[in-house]
Amino acid sequence: MTIPIRNLYYLFTYAWAQFPGGVSVAAGVDEAPDLPNLLAQLLISGANRLLRRGLDCGYHGFTEDTRAPRGRLQLDRIIKEQTLRRGSVICSYDELTADVLHNQIIKATARALARANNIMPEYAHELRILTRQMAAVSDIRVSPDQFRRVQLSRNTSQYLPLLKLCELVSRSLLPDRQGSETRFVDILEDEATMSAVFEEFLRNFYSFEQRAFRVAKKIMSWDANALTSNSAGFLPVMETDITLSSPARTIVIDAKFYREALIARHGSKKVRSGHLYQLFAYLEHAGLHGSAMQVDGALIYPAVGEPIDLRYQIRGHEVIVRAVDLSRPWREIHDELLEILSQFGMSGSPSQTQVAQATNRVASDKDVLGQIA
Repeated sequence: MTIPIRNLYYLFTYAWAQFPGGVSVAAGVDEAPDLPNLLAQLLISGANRLLRRGLDCGYHGFTEDTRAPRGRLQLDRIIKEQTLRRGSVICSYDELTADVLHNQIIKATARALARANNIMPEYAHELRILTRQMAAVSDIRVSPDQFRRVQLSRNTSQYLPLLKLCELVSRSLLPDRQGSETRFVDILEDEATMSAVFEEFLRNFYSFEQRAFRVAKKIMSWDANALTSNSAGFLPVMETDITLSSPARTIVIDAKFYREALIARHGSKKVRSGHLYQLFAYLEHAGLHGSAMQVDGALIYPAVGEPIDLRYQIRGHEVIVRAVDLSRPWREIHDELLEILSQFGMSGSPSQTQVAQATNRVASDKDVLGQIA
């Protein structure tokens, strides 16, 4: 899948809830020729902002044998090791330091990215400067569990997008055959990783770009009763990717990052039945758990090849299946995503002409039956 660098920038900044506003693109993004160099540029600019502001610090405990007592005296060790004979004592104390896990992850990612064999020399140089500026931070080897161990507060929320960037980089770097450098795998081909990014992108896009709906994930339980005592508690919950809610309407959106939105079946292209069944279950239960008058849904894919724009009525729910071409200019993508909401009757920025054009694309009932697997 080919996505221009400028659009990848927007994709990640929305996904990481750090969209700067307006239509401007950070200086230097267009000079990055590919995804590894884009991530390097974003890491450099983000880390430099942290350094100018001052790295977050935390208290670390230290114990040392010293001639200048401070903190708490470790009397048991002093007596046991007889340190007074050499004129020293053993003390424990807490010290405020920048050597905390989230800073260690950023430094380790910068160091690893600087060694990647497809990073531009000027970016590699800036990444090495960055690691030297963080000399007080320990060197670690980044592993997936470390990202789960990071605990951020409201005062350190500025670290969140950088840590997501670092996690994306750590998933993408693999050792080369010589072992001295790393190579960057094509993360756009990693459907699991990009599905998470695409979902976050769509959710935050609708949070930033419209005000008619509240936007969130929604967790729902099945409308079911256990018929035997040992059946209780085994049904999983349902968690939507994106739920847009207003007093009059609920829209459930499922984000699907697939190379092929439709599948070939019996000689023709069909909507993926598993995706449609999942969305339909969400729609039926959202109506039971909410107070909205109308519950509708959409499956949104990135377009590969021919764009897809399908619309149905299924048991009282309007359902849209749309593949959005991410290779187009960003403004066109922006307008199309808002236009999807206008097809559900949302008033707002999309023009009446766009709504009329969308209406003209609605398939007949015969076409509807032929499209669903």
